[in-house]
Amino acid sequence: MIPRKILIATTNSGKLAELSAMLDADVWWLNLNDFPDVPEVPEDGQTFAENAGKKAMHYAKATGLWTIADDSGLCVDALNGAPGVKSARFSGEKTPNRGLLDYKNIAKLLDLLSNIPQEKRTARFVCSLALASPEKILLQTEGTLEGIIAFEPSGRNGFGYDPVFFVPELGKTVAQLSIKQKNAISHRSNAIKKLKLLLDELIST
Repeated sequence: MIPRKILIATTNSGKLAELSAMLDADVWWLNLNDFPDVPEVPEDGQTFAENAGKKAMHYAKATGLWTIADDSGLCVDALNGAPGVKSARFSGEKTPNRGLLDYKNIAKLLDLLSNIPQEKRTARFVCSLALASPEKILLQTEGTLEGIIAFEPSGRNGFGYDPVFFVPELGKTVAQLSIKQKNAISHRSNAIKKLKLLLDELIST
């Protein structure tokens, strides 16, 4: 029996490897590098779930394949949920220089929270995943990771807001964790674990 083809809507080889390994299904995995002529879809939804669903449907219709897409970001309670869906472009438009963009986003976040005490710096990482066929959304899951925004960056691992996202249970920022430790607790891994259970059932039927 020929395995089902499923597109993961990313050009990031690391994300493709992470998702396909954790989903561990009898599937022929593809990514957007296999479809260079398919245009990008604007991420202009109001929620992570809306963006993930929009991307999944767009690429499923364009390729005729079941497609998994995600959207994720940081929500800070003291900022009424910001930066939220604008996490990647919090300090301005996205640039090819990821390191510089991360630095500017963190600097803006810490500046906005400069007068906020530790007990009110609660936040969470959120990841929404959607699986769509060309006709409809088939599955949607969400995972979170709770934490506190630190007063200054610590750690050299990870990316984005990881250096200032402190996990009280571990006594470290996400950027101070190993890849294995991060993948065991991350918002993305929590969303993937939920999707795996549903995907296995869907494929088997």
